[in-house]
Amino acid sequence: MPLVSVNGGGRRVLIVDLNNFSTFPTLAVGIIVAALRNSGNAVKLISPLANDVPAAEREHAETIVDHYQRRLHLSTLAPARGIRDAARSLRSWWRERPHPRVVAETVLALEEQPDVLLLSAYLQHFPTVQALGRVAARRGIPLILGGPMFNLPNTASAWRAIPGLTAIVGAEVDLNISEIVEAACNGDDLTAFPGVTLPNGMQSKAAPPLRALDLTPLPDFTDFPWDRYRMHVIPLMASRGCQWNKCNFCSDIISASGRTYRNRSVESVLHEMREQSRRHRSKDFIFLDLKLNSNPNLLRGIVENVQSNIRGAQWIGTVHVDERADNGLSRRELKLAVAAGMRRISFGLESGSQRLLDAMSKGSTVEGNSEFIRNAFDVGLSVRCTMFKGYPGETAADLELSADFLERHLPYIDRVRFNDFTLLDGTELSDQIHANPEAFPNFSVSQARPRRAQSLYVNRGGNGAAYRHAKSRVLRAVFEINRRKIRSSARVFDGLM
Repeated sequence: MPLVSVNGGGRRVLIVDLNNFSTFPTLAVGIIVAALRNSGNAVKLISPLANDVPAAEREHAETIVDHYQRRLHLSTLAPARGIRDAARSLRSWWRERPHPRVVAETVLALEEQPDVLLLSAYLQHFPTVQALGRVAARRGIPLILGGPMFNLPNTASAWRAIPGLTAIVGAEVDLNISEIVEAACNGDDLTAFPGVTLPNGMQSKAAPPLRALDLTPLPDFTDFPWDRYRMHVIPLMASRGCQWNKCNFCSDIISASGRTYRNRSVESVLHEMREQSRRHRSKDFIFLDLKLNSNPNLLRGIVENVQSNIRGAQWIGTVHVDERADNGLSRRELKLAVAAGMRRISFGLESGSQRLLDAMSKGSTVEGNSEFIRNAFDVGLSVRCTMFKGYPGETAADLELSADFLERHLPYIDRVRFNDFTLLDGTELSDQIHANPEAFPNFSVSQARPRRAQSLYVNRGGNGAAYRHAKSRVLRAVFEINRRKIRSSARVFDGLM
C-alpha cells in the first residue's frame, strides 16, 4: 500500500514492529498507530508475521525433548556448563539475528521516502535495530526508537550509537507522539520532550507516568495480520503499573509504562472491548495489566458488566496473590469471574519457600498461594504461574520446598513457566547487590550488560549435590504439569501469558 499523507497534510510515518507475536497484535504499537492517524498522519506498519517471519510461541504442551532442553539450560553441573553456555549463546544469536525478510521489507518501504521511521523494540532486538538504522541513515530518514525499558538512562545510553538514530524515547507517548514526530521531521530539539536520549548523549528529564489513561486513543490494530493468527485474541489494558510495586527483582514496575499504579474507568475499558470486538469480530480478550486485581473495584466492575456489553466474551489476565484483606480474589469472586467469561488466570508464584518470598518482598504467603490455586481450579479457571531458581541466597532447602509445593499442586496447575533468575538493572535488588556486594556472599556480578538492562552473575549457592537433587525434583514436576493439555475451556488461550 502506498504511503500517502491524509488530505495532503500530516507526516508520512513508517512503523516497524519488531515484537513478533503469533497470537495477537502489539498493544503499544496499536495505540501509537491510532494516535498518529487521529492527528492526520499517514501510517504504514510492517509486522514480521505478515511477511512470513516465524513468530514466537511462548508455551505449549511439552515433550520429553522440551524437558531435557530445560534441564540443560538450567544445569549447574560443572561438566555441563560449557555445553549449556554454548547452547545459550547459539540460541540467543539465532533468535536475535536480523531477519532478512524484515530488513528487505523495510528497505522496500523506505524507497517511498517516508518522513520518519519509528521502531518498536525489546532489548533483544539490538542487531535488527542496528541493521535498520544503517538503512535509514543511507536514506537520510529520521529514526526514532522506542521500547519499554529505554527510560533507564544507562540502557538508553548503550543504544544511542546506533547508525542513523535521531532519538530514543523512553516514555508513554500516547498523547504526544505526533508532536514528537513533527519535531523530528523539522529538526527541532527533541529534548524538549521528557524521556528522550539523543545520539550525542544528551538526555531530557525523566518522563512522568501518564495518568490521564481515559484520554489515550483506542488502539488501531487494522494493519496487523489477523488472517495469520491461529486465534483472534484482542489485547488491552485496564491499568498500568502495579499496586504492590515492591517485588525487588521485578523490572516491570520500573519500565516506562509500569511506574506507579494508575487505572482507567470501567466504562472506558468496556467501550474499548465493545469497539474492538465489533472491528475484529472476536469476543476473546487478553488483559495485559501487570496485575488485574491491583484495584479490586476495577476488576469487579469488569466482571459485573462485561457480559452485558459483549455477550459471550472470554478473557484472561494476570493477578497478584497478596495478603490484602480485599484483593478481589476470594473464591466467590473467582467464581463470578468465571461466570463473566474469565478462562485463565496467571500469577507469580516464584517459590515454595516463605523465606524466599519474604526476601523478594513478594507480599504473599505459601499458604495463600495454595488456597488461591485450589480455589481458582475448583471454580473452573485454568491456572498458570511463573517461578525461577537462583535468587540470591536460595538454598537446596528452599528449592526442596518449591518441589514440595509443585508436587502437592500437580492436579491444579495447567502451566508453569520456570526460568533462571535474571538480575535486571534498575531493580531494588540490583541496586542493593551493586551497592553492597558483601551482603551477598555466594552471589557476585561478573559482567554488566547495559544494552540488555541486566548483569551476568556467578551464583555459588547452586553448585552442591543437594541443590541439584532439589532442582531435578522441581523440573520433573514442571514437566509433569506442562506435558498435559490445558483445561478445555481455556484452550483458545493456550500459549498466552
